[in-house]
Amino acid sequence: MFQKLMNDKDFLAFTIDNINNKVVSHSFVLSNQTTVNILDNGVISFNPAKGSTKDIVLSCAIHGNETAPIEICNELINQLLSETIVAKQRVLFLIGNPESILTQTRFVEENMNRLFSGAHSAGEGLCNKERVRAKQLEQYVADFFLDNEHSQRIHYDLHTAIKPSKHEKFAIYPYRPGRSFSADQIMFLAGCDVDTILFHHEPTTTFSYYSSEQFKADAFTVELGKVMPFGENDMAKFANTKTMLLQLITEQNVNVAPLDKDKLHLYKVSRSINKHFDDFKFTFDKSTVNFSGFDQGHVLATEGGTSICVSHPYEAIVFPNENVPVGQRTVLCLVPAPNEYIQ
Repeated sequence: MFQKLMNDKDFLAFTIDNINNKVVSHSFVLSNQTTVNILDNGVISFNPAKGSTKDIVLSCAIHGNETAPIEICNELINQLLSETIVAKQRVLFLIGNPESILTQTRFVEENMNRLFSGAHSAGEGLCNKERVRAKQLEQYVADFFLDNEHSQRIHYDLHTAIKPSKHEKFAIYPYRPGRSFSADQIMFLAGCDVDTILFHHEPTTTFSYYSSEQFKADAFTVELGKVMPFGENDMAKFANTKTMLLQLITEQNVNVAPLDKDKLHLYKVSRSINKHFDDFKFTFDKSTVNFSGFDQGHVLATEGGTSICVSHPYEAIVFPNENVPVGQRTVLCLVPAPNEYIQ
């Protein structure tokens, strides 16, 4: 089973080839003394011979049709297995939902990025493969972080958005009451060309919130552009992202620019609008891009015979999707973040 992986160094192909097979945990040591652990299908870690200062989780394919992050992670894994780069930090790669990669869909039965922090076992319980997988991914992250109590914990959950965006690359900083927002992390992301940050206002069931809340990790949901099929991504657009992630893995320290708010777009989530009736309908055109803005009083949507209006002097929108099940989020509304959010 593992010989083809060692020959080709293509972890994505190995993952897809073994969707219907039981992948037994397997470890080996590279000639540079890095220990490689294949823990499950789509789950691989690299542990340097010498002690590291960071524990890094890079997850992709939580939505299987978001291909650019999958290609970025697979390239990094290939370079590590080929020993063209050497890990100086512990790193865990997670290919979240292999079956939805195969079907070229966002998910097969249920949106996995609404199933973390125990949501996988709520209601109907572990009733589909996405729920089972979400629980497994939580455990792999927990085992990885808890194996090393004294390192900085980082989790970048890499995505691409369904719709085009006014700000092409952006990240969601999960709600973290009582904890400050890291200027270094924000400027690291800026070095990845992710110059727009959304500060969330409440707990969620996303993967990045799980790592942030449970393990005090510096965790983000990172949107690297728009959903595209395999082979149609302009990988030149991700050059700086790949360079920064490579440095994060292979260097003891990564130099980032000092905080410069003039080079950033900072938003605070003002509210999340959930769907309560089947007739929920946005008033704006389906071609409206992420971060489009509306003035106070503008009717954003209608449902159940009522109107949902802009409640602040100005609100921008992100992730609009009226075709979600009742009870789920249809859109996030944003306002400019106060200057004191990061110091």
